[in-house]
Amino acid sequence: MKRIWYVLAGSLAAIGLLIGGFTACSGNFSPTSYVARHYTRAAAQDIGTDARAYTSGKSPTRVADEITRAWTPAGRYADGTGVYLRYSNDSVVLKPNGTGTLILVEGLRTAYRRYSGVVGNGWIGRGDGNSGRGGGPGSGK
Repeated sequence: MKRIWYVLAGSLAAIGLLIGGFTACSGNFSPTSYVARHYTRAAAQDIGTDARAYTSGKSPTRVADEITRAWTPAGRYADGTGVYLRYSNDSVVLKPNGTGTLILVEGLRTAYRRYSGVVGNGWIGRGDGNSGRGGGPGSGK
């Protein structure tokens, strides 16, 4: 009976290694790495050291849909100026750029300060990756 447990544990470990290896090879560990792998780098359009720029020939809405299929955002806001995706630590801002899209990937803290006037309550949270809700007892969490 003990032998079956060893075989089962070995099989589960092998499956885990296969899944881990596949994930490591895909390189899509975050929205930031997803954007870096799928869109064209545009370093000349970076915002200082805060935001890395990329471009796409597709519309902001279409690019946002592609990114959100791979990584579901914690918040999404869209208006005439662009599409704003909020993740736990990062933001992805998609702005119209001629016939395509300028994609700006930025840490949430600086992005929140930069875009809070645009997104307002569209991005719930304080910009530090924390929802701002208390940790005590009660409802509404």
